Amino acid sequence: MNKTPISQEQLSQWSAHYHQSETRQLATMALSQSDINAAAHVSPAAFAMRQKFSVEIPTLPVANQQRSGRCWLFAATNVLRERIAKELNLEEFELSQSYLAFWDKFERANYFLESILETADLPTDDRTVAFILTTGVHDGGQWDMFANIVRKYGVVPKDVYDETYQSSNTNTMNHLLNRNLKICAVKLRAMVAEKKGENEIQAEKARMLDQIYSFLCACYTEPPKTFDFEYVDKEKQYHIEKGYTPQSFCQKYVGNLLDETVSIIHAPTADKPYEKTFTIRLLGNVVGGQIVKHLNLPMDVFKQSIIRQLEAGKVVWFGSDVGKFGQRQGGVWDDQSFNYELLTGLDLTISKEDSLNYWFAAMNHAMVITGVNIEDGKPNRWKIENSWGDQNGAKGYYVCSDTWFDEYVFQAAVEKEYLGDLAVLAQLEPIELAPWDPMGTLAE
Repeated sequence: MNKTPISQEQLSQWSAHYHQSETRQLATMALSQSDINAAAHVSPAAFAMRQKFSVEIPTLPVANQQRSGRCWLFAATNVLRERIAKELNLEEFELSQSYLAFWDKFERANYFLESILETADLPTDDRTVAFILTTGVHDGGQWDMFANIVRKYGVVPKDVYDETYQSSNTNTMNHLLNRNLKICAVKLRAMVAEKKGENEIQAEKARMLDQIYSFLCACYTEPPKTFDFEYVDKEKQYHIEKGYTPQSFCQKYVGNLLDETVSIIHAPTADKPYEKTFTIRLLGNVVGGQIVKHLNLPMDVFKQSIIRQLEAGKVVWFGSDVGKFGQRQGGVWDDQSFNYELLTGLDLTISKEDSLNYWFAAMNHAMVITGVNIEDGKPNRWKIENSWGDQNGAKGYYVCSDTWFDEYVFQAAVEKEYLGDLAVLAQLEPIELAPWDPMGTLAE
């Protein structure tokens, strides 16, 4: 097909259309002095996003991921901390996100190097190799990646392994780590090309990991091997439990929760039939750990499993696209609270299926669902615990509409008992998707 340039006749016609439209003239006046989101805001719809819920779980104060992309770790540890705080009668408590981030970074460096070796016979412009190199190691992740780190390394309270400047401000650390990993990739691929032996290659990889371990220790401090657990309960009673390892603490306070939790997704695309499981090639962090695995469910079933868990008094980890129809200061995500089409004159309607297939929307942030409002048997809004501090929303708690939920929520972690008979489907052999599939995007 020949390319068609824009003609002067067309420009004159389109200019006339613009000047003839009162709506476009009003939009010009609004947009010349206003933010697009403010000009498109629909107040009556936003007013309906009240912080009132028929099912609401009391939860601890929100956490703050600072200038890092660790939302998936914050959300996941928030799920765990609620259970620990309830058991121990605590008003405030956090698990160390830095501890898990340290080990995720270190394990992911090894995962990256192993992926480089796995594809070493392919050219660097091969799509898979290019994907590995451009993705590198960063802050984002998914539920099963969290589970892998916890299974291997356990968890610790935050006051045992607190934040450092680098753990809260990860940009430069990540840049340097990825620069180093690219150099490592050059060396390892050259060794494979030169037919070096497996033992020599693995020895060189171990040397690289030794340097990376020391670098991460400098950024985070070295993770604890043992610790004492000290806490003060709601009655102001002091307690101390001595001699834990991160693994033994996890065994006592987390138990088998991770093994009883399933990652469910809603991906209404032709290549992902419902009630089938899926994995994504080269998506992971722990070599030898369990693969990332998703059970795809219709939205009504997806939501009902979440509601059952909420009704049982348990919060739910979930992943969504928070870049759409959001009002950060007010703490609202609602597609009905903004009328961009009227303001812009553009066709902006797109299905969830097309959003995924055409890379308009995908999971990019993980949070915790702590409540839902059900009216006439159906949800109309959801309460969300974020990890952006307590300055926005209702002290850091947000609300999303059910219509926004339908379009922009993609993943949740639900315990098997709330899936009912569908839980057995999670055991199915997964269909492998390409590394760049939208369901492989990471929450940051």
